[in-house]
Amino acid sequence: MKLHEADTAGSNLFTASSAGHVEINKVRHEGSLIVTADSITPWRPARFEDFSDADFAAVLAKQPELVLLGTGSKLRFPHPKLYAALTNAGIGVEVMDTAALCRTYNILLAEGRGVVAALLQD
Repeated sequence: MKLHEADTAGSNLFTASSAGHVEINKVRHEGSLIVTADSITPWRPARFEDFSDADFAAVLAKQPELVLLGTGSKLRFPHPKLYAALTNAGIGVEVMDTAALCRTYNILLAEGRGVVAALLQD
């Protein structure tokens, strides 16, 4: 296997996660977020039950290649109609708990993928 050094300097990376917060580049963040390599944006839904298709339209506006959806401490799957705009645009959506999202996002970002993290925290 050939390994390559990843250049993620200056990018937003998850450095810690715990119930109710994440750290991005060692800065604590609470609440729901949309995270890209170069932006951190508050996201409207506070709870899983709050999801609407408009929330996923905000994610689509980031023009992702792939979306990681973190549903808090528990893995829960939103109804596919909520994120249909993403899948109809050919954008993959992977649902996972927020801790798994943090790990996976960092790996995909290091691979140079156009990944966007949309996450709830509880």
